[in-house]
Amino acid sequence: MNAPAPPAETLRAALAGLLDGLPPRQAAQAVERLIASYRGATPTDAPILRDRADVAAYAAYRMPATFEAVRSALEAFAEAAPAWVPGSHTDLGGGTGAAAWAVSATWGGKRPVTVLDWAEPALALGREIAAADPALRDVRWQRSRIGAALTLESTDLVTVSYVLNELTAPDRTALVDAAATAAQAVVIVEPGTPDGYARVIEARDRLIGAGFHVAAPCPHSAACPIAPGTDWCHFSARVSRSSLHRQVKGGSLPYEDEKFSYVAAARFPVTPAPSRVVRRPQIRKGQVLLDLCETEPSLHRTTVTKRHGDLYKAARDADWGDAWPPAP
Repeated sequence: MNAPAPPAETLRAALAGLLDGLPPRQAAQAVERLIASYRGATPTDAPILRDRADVAAYAAYRMPATFEAVRSALEAFAEAAPAWVPGSHTDLGGGTGAAAWAVSATWGGKRPVTVLDWAEPALALGREIAAADPALRDVRWQRSRIGAALTLESTDLVTVSYVLNELTAPDRTALVDAAATAAQAVVIVEPGTPDGYARVIEARDRLIGAGFHVAAPCPHSAACPIAPGTDWCHFSARVSRSSLHRQVKGGSLPYEDEKFSYVAAARFPVTPAPSRVVRRPQIRKGQVLLDLCETEPSLHRTTVTKRHGDLYKAARDADWGDAWPPAP
């Protein structure tokens, strides 16, 4: 009997199927219009997701990147809490359910999952896509405003991905507080921009204030050592590009890199990485330069050379976002 396909492959196949019968040019135009809408280039009172074709095109374009970014954050969290598996999951502002797929890819098996979003067309399409994965067929897709009026049932894990940027400051505060009250663990992902990082840091501070321990990416729960306005902490996830991606963005590379910022925190004890690689490693002749966020907390560049033996080999294989040093 053949083993089931990994969630990432199943998701890619399901998304490809959404575009069957939709002319490529129409799909590309829908994505370009929706990107402009989300960036505020059209009136805010105009409907953003007009019909199923809009949602299908945008899901096919954005879900793979959201999935890979959230999965990267969840894997870092799982490394800090290897004995913990969420028994239930709530995804706030989850749209078509990319985070539900990412949780399923990180921790196998079935669990009660609720996806909350205001856009009914996105929820309907998410339900349709989830039918491709037996672990996600019983997900509850619920229409709900995501903001100050939000109330949540108790759950093990809350994910909030690419949502805070769409909310006012008071609504962001209310959402993070609601998540902290309801969940044992909270994972928040935002675009890897200075503004996205600032929203993540704001949420991180509120979670720590509510008694949470930071599991990743930070190796500590103290204040971020980056001076405000001087830099920002973000990471990168590689995403396979579909023909729709290439149409919209141009170019012929089979992949793109999704930049994201995140925080993963829990009410229970966690074991964060001793340090985290926060920039792409620089490989030079006989040495590797690693920029690390360390436990102190501090930012520090370390040089690993051939004389370090196995550690040098590990440094050459290290990637942006990895824990350092690697686990034995």
